[in-house]
Amino acid sequence: MKREKIIPHSRPSLDDEEIRALQNVLSSGQIAQGPQIENFEEKLGSFHDLLPGVATSSGTTALHLALLALGVGPGDEVLLPSYVCSAPLHAVYHSGATPILVDVDPTNGNIDTGDLTKRLTSKSKAIIVVHLFGLPANVREITALGLPVIEDCAQALGAELAGRKVGTFGRVAICSFYATKIITTGEGGMLLSSDPDLLARSRDRRDYDKKEDLRARFNYKMTDLQAALGCSQFQKLESFLGQREELARVYSEQLATLPCTLPLAQEGRIYYRYVVSVEGNIPELIHKLSIMGIEVARPVYRPLHRYFDLEDYPGAEMAWKSHLSLPIHPSLTSQDVHRVCHALQQALKENSQ
Repeated sequence: MKREKIIPHSRPSLDDEEIRALQNVLSSGQIAQGPQIENFEEKLGSFHDLLPGVATSSGTTALHLALLALGVGPGDEVLLPSYVCSAPLHAVYHSGATPILVDVDPTNGNIDTGDLTKRLTSKSKAIIVVHLFGLPANVREITALGLPVIEDCAQALGAELAGRKVGTFGRVAICSFYATKIITTGEGGMLLSSDPDLLARSRDRRDYDKKEDLRARFNYKMTDLQAALGCSQFQKLESFLGQREELARVYSEQLATLPCTLPLAQEGRIYYRYVVSVEGNIPELIHKLSIMGIEVARPVYRPLHRYFDLEDYPGAEMAWKSHLSLPIHPSLTSQDVHRVCHALQQALKENSQ
């Protein structure tokens, strides 16, 4: 019996264009930070109607620089959602500030504005708003609170809210170009802002060599190899987003009758993840689907409050116990999606027995 191919949960979309872009940089001999970086920074800034960005080695380092550029440091508090990966928490720690975790809306995983307001104190210095899974958070209401907002667009490149791209509402935004993000540089990140002084401070701290003083700086640079890959990927952004949207449409059609809650079809969202809510044992479902050759995952490995044994996060708990992320990336076909849906139907049926 022929074994069916494994359908991976995440996978970068690369082809000969990326290979040629990398070959051109290698042939030039300029492989460290150089002209490709400037090109990539200009493209991402222009895409958001902002100034050229500041490319970095990762989304986490971009977030660290953003916090420092806002003057965040020891004695300050930074508010961030509990239902995210640990990268924002590490960035806050690196800044010397104290992280204050905020609950989320369990239906979509985005930060709960009401809970956020309750956790504000006189020490609150900044808010990190994550647009989770490609669904814009309520950033307009949050910016109205008066604190500097950092928009984490790691999962939302190209998403829009009220006709404006996410990343343009706060003081500064950060992007991530990890291997499985919407576009990739392998590893990498970028700060985006309309504030030239904030960008200048971040650019100054990005590397330490040939400076007139010895203030604390870092080696957070992106390479021209990575930037060339990013520029090639960026040319395909609209195509990638369109393919993901079409796959999401097929999912929504085929899952409509199954006992699961589908992701919110909000105008302006993108589908970095296709996350359904289901009842039952999530680890058991993941195992059953893996046996059928389907890689699915919890979209958040573990809510941050669980690392600290905190209990006042019912929304994040509910999301973590019910969310299941299905494969969605441009290399999938509609036949792949049909196979995922059939396997999920079978697994849910077995899970309810």
